[in-house]
Amino acid sequence: MKFIFPQNYDFSSKFLGLFDYRTAIFNFICWIIIFFITRLFNLNLLPTIILFIIICLPIFLVSIFGFHQENIIYVFKYVFIYLKKNKIYLYKK
Repeated sequence: MKFIFPQNYDFSSKFLGLFDYRTAIFNFICWIIIFFITRLFNLNLLPTIILFIIICLPIFLVSIFGFHQENIIYVFKYVFIYLKKNKIYLYKK
């Protein structure tokens, strides 16, 4: 079989078909950091799991559903740049 892809088709491999590998690595690193931070509080297992879910679930949901399939690293980059220089630009047509 021969498949013909249009030129504007963006073919990128995705982890489990949900998000690209950069986002998966970013989520995994965030989970590891948050896990070790929660373990510093010396809580029992259940409060650690609950705190971990409360903190990690929004980041995970944004990475899956995202902003029109935009990479979450770029979203955080754009938000950081906006917070650094929060000017409002008005354009006239």
